[in-house]
Amino acid sequence: MQFTRRNLLKSALVASPMLVAARALGLDGETAPSEKVRVGVIGLGGRGTYIATILQQTKDAQLVAVCDIFKQRVDNYLKNRSDWLKGYDDFRKMIETEKLDGVCCETATHQRAWVAINAMISGANVYIEKPMALTIQEGRAMVEAARKLDKVTQVGTQQRSLPLCRWACDQIANGAIGKVKTVIVPNFVGPNVIPNDPKYNLDPKDCEPWWDVWTNQAKLRACLPEIQYGWSNWADYDAGGQCFGVSGWGTHSFDQMQMAIGTSLTGPVRIILEEPCTIQDSGKFTNRPYSEDETGAEYYHMAKVVGPRGKIRALFPNGVEARFELDGDRGPGLGCIVVGEKGKLEINRHKIASNPKELAASLPEEARNTRDETVYHLENWVECIKTKKKCNADVEIGQRSTTICELVNIVRATAPVGKVINWHPETEKFENLAEGNALLSRPRREGWELPKV
Repeated sequence: MQFTRRNLLKSALVASPMLVAARALGLDGETAPSEKVRVGVIGLGGRGTYIATILQQTKDAQLVAVCDIFKQRVDNYLKNRSDWLKGYDDFRKMIETEKLDGVCCETATHQRAWVAINAMISGANVYIEKPMALTIQEGRAMVEAARKLDKVTQVGTQQRSLPLCRWACDQIANGAIGKVKTVIVPNFVGPNVIPNDPKYNLDPKDCEPWWDVWTNQAKLRACLPEIQYGWSNWADYDAGGQCFGVSGWGTHSFDQMQMAIGTSLTGPVRIILEEPCTIQDSGKFTNRPYSEDETGAEYYHMAKVVGPRGKIRALFPNGVEARFELDGDRGPGLGCIVVGEKGKLEINRHKIASNPKELAASLPEEARNTRDETVYHLENWVECIKTKKKCNADVEIGQRSTTICELVNIVRATAPVGKVINWHPETEKFENLAEGNALLSRPRREGWELPKV
């Protein structure tokens, strides 16, 4: 007889039926431990710690282990927690030892592709924090790895699983505002470039082993707090990961746009930079009363940042024009405004507004978000691991939304103002922007090449 967890549980029931808790039997709505999806978390920074906590509220998931290259983080997380939760500093050893069904990749962006692909090779399905990759090329490599290895993937754009956002997109698809003509999203702030200053340089012989691991594919620089803890502000490590940044909030906004206008598996075909990219404040931020229809008011105070910005227009294959123009103190910072022939609908994660107002007012109770936004998304991933179906934000969908973030930065950096730039979503290349094609990938530091699948 093969000794599986399920068989051992059955044996225990026969031996002492009165001592088994109802949850071990899967009674009272509880999933039996043998039926739960065993999950680990890679990276215990702020987001990773949050995900580890939310996993414990997620139906059919069992948090088994956590991992971080910083031992102190692991030790701190394990304090006063159950003995069965294990800690590791090597995620591949964690996956193998704990026989994990899935892992949540909560690393810094520049580490994410390398970690996610290695996790898939090690046998795990992956939940990938957004933005899922640092470049368009490595995002495509992640898609190919997931397909070749037949892994279930979910990218962390939670609105794909939120009842309110799904209902709103269904209304658009069903013609509630007529044929869609335009979609409006914020003019997000891009990443900063590390100054050419000797203080950022590092002699490789002075590098600590953990800093080499943290640096991953990027250029080896001095270990400074503004890099280690402020990595999302720099182009070496992210595409603008701060609040109201191109990849920080933009991944959510652009994914909501893709979902709303029906372009989830493609991307823009024409892109125009409307003004020079300059260092700007993210908005005017005047003191003013907010109307009840402003879906983003609760986020305005978080959106005040300074960095490179420039308005863009883009055309999608279905004829919808996208305008990247909203400031941080106006409109849906994490969503979009969809304009049709018969009205408009503004979607912003937890709130919608419309013209005519009757559309938003018709939101049914079952379409309202009632739980933490990430619980819905994690539960979809866990369910798909069990059924082997594609998730709401499958890696291909994540690649398309993340690509728009990269396109914004590349066009701002290389395109002449007013020139129509042709982009081919199928080949993921520019037709008439050679300088842009040079930025679709980056040289990776020796020893940190993406693994071959």
